[in-house]
Amino acid sequence: QVQLRESGGGSVQAGGSLRLSCVASGFTFSSYSLAWFRQLAGKKRECVANMDRNGNVFYKDSVRGRFAISRDNDKNTLYLQMNTLKAGDTAMYYCGAGPGYGCTTDYLGPGTQVTISS
Repeated sequence: QVQLRESGGGSVQAGGSLRLSCVASGFTFSSYSLAWFRQLAGKKRECVANMDRNGNVFYKDSVRGRFAISRDNDKNTLYLQMNTLKAGDTAMYYCGAGPGYGCTTDYLGPGTQVTISS
C-alpha cells in the first residue's frame, strides 16, 4: 500500500531554515507527481510546491525564492528546503503524491509540524 512519511519539522526562529523530507513506498515514485502542502488549524490546505514526473516545478507566490522542492528517485524521497522562514510559514506540512499532474492529493502523509517564532 502507498505510504508517505514526513520528517524534519520543528521550531525555529524567523530567518532560520529547515529541510523537510518525505519517504515514500508502495508506488513507482519516479512516475508520480509530488507536492508539499501546508495547513494551519482552521484554514484551508494550500499547495506550497509541486514537482511533476518530468521535473517541472510550481511554487506558491509567497514561498518562491525561499523554498526549494527536490526529489531523489533512487531514494524514493521528496525534499523541501525552506530558507528565510517567516512566522506566516507556521503550519502542519504534508507531502502528497499522485499519478496525475499538479498539486495532487491522491495520497497524503500524516504531516510534520513547522513552527516559526518571531
